[in-house]
Amino acid sequence: MIRDVSLNDAKAITDIYNYYIDHTAVSFEEVMIEPVEMTKRIQAVHTASLPWLVLEENGILLGYAYATQWKARSAYRFVVEVSVYLESTQGGKGLGTQLYDALFTKLKQMDLQAAIGCITLPNSASVHLHEKFGMEKVGHFAKVGRKFDAWHDVGYWQVML
Repeated sequence: MIRDVSLNDAKAITDIYNYYIDHTAVSFEEVMIEPVEMTKRIQAVHTASLPWLVLEENGILLGYAYATQWKARSAYRFVVEVSVYLESTQGGKGLGTQLYDALFTKLKQMDLQAAIGCITLPNSASVHLHEKFGMEKVGHFAKVGRKFDAWHDVGYWQVML
């Protein structure tokens, strides 16, 4: 079941996200966060009236997807950045597709121009997911993030809504 996020989901979302912080370069955050920080992030997205969705099965949160304001300046107000994260054992089951399908459905009903996805490279699964939703690669920055004593590239994908 996919539904809108609730503040009660902050702990489960934090657990999912901290895996990516601690074990991957998918997120460039380097210090695991606490549920209170995730609560603030959820509240910020709600304040901006942007969608944040969770996918749960039998009361267990398996993943989440959300849109955030891409940049703070007013002229960018019609562009969002999208993200999706799954519980670490849930990849390859189509859950990311389900979440993005629901997220993009909501985004297309809003007064928005474009959605952008930022992907640490290489990450073929994420690239495939974003391209499945019509996103095209529009930028590539070499060695701009340093995590786990290694430099990582970042690519940007975009779709007009």
